[in-house]
Amino acid sequence: MTEKKEEIDRATKEKLKPKQFVKNPINGTKFTLLISSAKGGVGKSTVAVNLAFALQNLGLKIGILDADVYGPSLPKLIGLNEKPKSEDGKALIPLEKYKAQCMSMGFLVEEQTPMIWRGPMVISALKTMTQKVLWKDLDIIVIDMPPGTGDTQLTFAQEVKVDGAIIISTPQDLALLDVKRGIQMFDKTGVKTLGLIDNMSFFKGDDGKEYKIFGESGVEKTAKEFNKDFLGSIPLSQDLRNSADKGNPLTHAEPNHEVSVIFKSIAKKIKDSYL
Repeated sequence: MTEKKEEIDRATKEKLKPKQFVKNPINGTKFTLLISSAKGGVGKSTVAVNLAFALQNLGLKIGILDADVYGPSLPKLIGLNEKPKSEDGKALIPLEKYKAQCMSMGFLVEEQTPMIWRGPMVISALKTMTQKVLWKDLDIIVIDMPPGTGDTQLTFAQEVKVDGAIIISTPQDLALLDVKRGIQMFDKTGVKTLGLIDNMSFFKGDDGKEYKIFGESGVEKTAKEFNKDFLGSIPLSQDLRNSADKGNPLTHAEPNHEVSVIFKSIAKKIKDSYL
């Protein structure tokens, strides 16, 4: 009876033991950077693309992976709507725009097609874009993640070898609650959070004053609370929005614009510390 109980206890402990995940690297790149937001609508995709081109302006060879399967933004943000090709019927060749290698679910489906997919289908698509795309000789790949901290994000963090993540947020309290969940998710999955970026931090009025309509210093305070780096504040900018609508990111179109200079400062922190 005692032996049977010990056997059951061992089996129970084995079942409850945390699962060990094999993290697969993305081939063809030296550094994999996730751009994440625990909440939608904070400008994550715009930040991801402009940060990528800011890194390119520093001399790095970049790739951009739009992993936001439900709401792919990359085709619009860089003005690219071609279909990727495959030489062997298995691996996809990334498209290229502005000397950046690019891949998005938006390249594979029609623009108006809704992505009514359950979790396993989304995860399968993400694995295809990370493991079956022929990225080539990249210094860094910037991955625009789906918003949130659900099953898709968790599986990605557990199964893909990631060198670091940056979390984007606006300063209001509601967004910051989700940021804290995002930080804890990355900590628990062994993904290093390189820092936080405060987006839509302020806008400049015609009088030259800065107006902080979403609150002040919330993202910076959250970074300090969790002992993470605060990478910088990006203002609300009509030029940033206009360049996105035109399919030519501001950091590429106008690298000396005052907002592009902020992105360059953030990119330099990343390059100097990790690349």
